[in-house]
Amino acid sequence: MVWAGAARPILKLMKCGPFAALATGLYLVGPTVGLAFDGSSGSNPPAKISPQTFTSAQEALRAGVNELRAGDAQSSVQALTYAAEGGEALARWKLGSMYATGDVVPRDDVMAYKYFNQVVESYDEDDLDTRDIAAISRAFVAVGEYTLNGIPNSAIKPDSERAFEMFQFAATNFGDPQAQYLLARMYIDGAAGFAKDKMRAARWLSLAAEKGHAGAQALLGHLLFQGDGVPRQRARGLMFLSLAKSGANNQKDAWIHDLQAKDYGAASDEDREAAAVYLSARAPRDLVAVVPPRAGGAVAQAPKRSPATPSAQ
Repeated sequence: MVWAGAARPILKLMKCGPFAALATGLYLVGPTVGLAFDGSSGSNPPAKISPQTFTSAQEALRAGVNELRAGDAQSSVQALTYAAEGGEALARWKLGSMYATGDVVPRDDVMAYKYFNQVVESYDEDDLDTRDIAAISRAFVAVGEYTLNGIPNSAIKPDSERAFEMFQFAATNFGDPQAQYLLARMYIDGAAGFAKDKMRAARWLSLAAEKGHAGAQALLGHLLFQGDGVPRQRARGLMFLSLAKSGANNQKDAWIHDLQAKDYGAASDEDREAAAVYLSARAPRDLVAVVPPRAGGAVAQAPKRSPATPSAQ
């Protein structure tokens, strides 16, 4: 399977729709996540190997990961670049993450997109190393997020249709909670000329919410509490909002706390008591962080287009 086109990570979201102000921050990049996939089987780092003496891209990947852990940024980037040029998906994802955050190397969104897109374009479901699944899934999401907004002063232009395609693929094939959440956001806002469909959005939010995605829990809870496009279930809505608040520990999650406070303030005592019963039945199972993406997920449906809205270019 070959992918092509333009794209960007979650620097901003759709400008339209009732949830435009609910920014979610960068999902998949950063030094902690970047070290989660080490591509090596041993616990002891090997002796340093110069790029001139690498015998394989896999060897370069192992060296790059160990040098990154040791704090040798320059050697790490050299080794990971060698591995990326040799086709190692994990090396490409790590480099994309570094450039997206400005960690280890100066921030460069075009370079980040380049490496993430290499992962997407080289994806082959018939030749898949299961150790790379999480990195591949997140690369699809990153390409979708870059594509959604484009990159200023570059050849990467906004392309909502491709963003939808990237999110749908990662949500369906890898069960990626961030992809499921962003796909739901596009249905909520009717982005790219797609008809708004909050019922379908709620289905995707539910999948992500069950994996502990705080943003998905908050939006799903709000939709259920308000009965906005879905059957009203005020107590269940408050339950999901409480779960979201418990998992919202970063500054970028302030909107979750605000939304929870707003709906709790509008709730009756009966609603709150019923929500507490739901919470006691589910805790502590649901008070978890976002899990890594894995194979499997809901089958995505083709978007419905509004007859009055022209296709996105």
